[in-house]
Amino acid sequence: MFEAVETLKAEYAELERQMAEPELHSDQANARRVGKRYAALAPVVRTYDEWSQTGDDIEAARELAHEDPAFAEEAVRLTARREELAERLQTLLVPRDPNDDKDAILEIKAGEGGDESALFAGDLLKMYLKYAESQNWKTEVLDSAESDLGGYKSITVAVKAKGTPEPGDAPYAKLKFEGGVHRVQRVPVTESQGRIHTSAAGVLVLPEAEDVDVEIDQNDLRIDVFRSSGPGGQSVNTTDSAVRITHLPTGIVVSMQNEKSQLQNREQAMRVLRARLLAAAQEAADQEASDARRSQIRTVDRSERVRTYNFPENRFSDHRVGYKAHNLDQVLGGELAPVIQALTEADLAARLEAVDSQ
Repeated sequence: MFEAVETLKAEYAELERQMAEPELHSDQANARRVGKRYAALAPVVRTYDEWSQTGDDIEAARELAHEDPAFAEEAVRLTARREELAERLQTLLVPRDPNDDKDAILEIKAGEGGDESALFAGDLLKMYLKYAESQNWKTEVLDSAESDLGGYKSITVAVKAKGTPEPGDAPYAKLKFEGGVHRVQRVPVTESQGRIHTSAAGVLVLPEAEDVDVEIDQNDLRIDVFRSSGPGGQSVNTTDSAVRITHLPTGIVVSMQNEKSQLQNREQAMRVLRARLLAAAQEAADQEASDARRSQIRTVDRSERVRTYNFPENRFSDHRVGYKAHNLDQVLGGELAPVIQALTEADLAARLEAVDSQ
């Protein structure tokens, strides 16, 4: 383990040297890459340095204990601290998801349940926007299709961190466990007899890819333009500003119509396309390596759900880790930190177990 740390310390020093060179910042994409890697290595280096220093302090305390018994107690305290640091260092060295330092693209789609599902998709959107605000993240709606009652048939949002976040604090690292089918149980606004209905909405979370992450050959793209429309067929724009991009080798299709400018819609569509291609490439690599990576549920079926929101009982349940709380109103207000922490800890435990079994 400690040989690996020495290698990472050397890389950290080299990155620090690069960041001090003015020419690095002339290439913003490369500067961001170097900055993210530097931030990712910083906790490892800090923890290792403290672990090493604590070892020296223990030796000094033991020597001084011959003259002053108080130093014997200090040696015991430092020994316990060093063990804590060793455990933390081991955790930091567990292989991480390579996309954990990226921003995220969040897609929410209504599923079974008609208008009620679209309204629930809108509730999920508000929940994520409030959580993003609590994390001091920036959000940008890339595309949306509203329903007649004010919900969303589908909506795509970019979630971006401000500055360079600490490892594990970037949008994708926090939000990736949100992917799957979310089920709601409540009395719909359209229900006249007060009966509880069950409907579902699907959430897909993708790491936002940069140009350096995914290389796209323009010859592999078919780009169609068409006239955008709003809910119920209402015209949004009288010009052909909506854009549909098809990536011919994979068959991935992305449509955007939110902006009035064809150029802006094309740029937004390319952002989503890059994210989907990166996710597809990562999935293919994981399968090739026989990695038992959790897959996000792509079908919006009530029977296949990761989470249930029960309004009559004010109950919020995540079925993957058995998390349950009776504070649904607060969760929908953006208080997602406890369940995200539970999912993160379960994922870390699985990664540690995989390392130990090797």
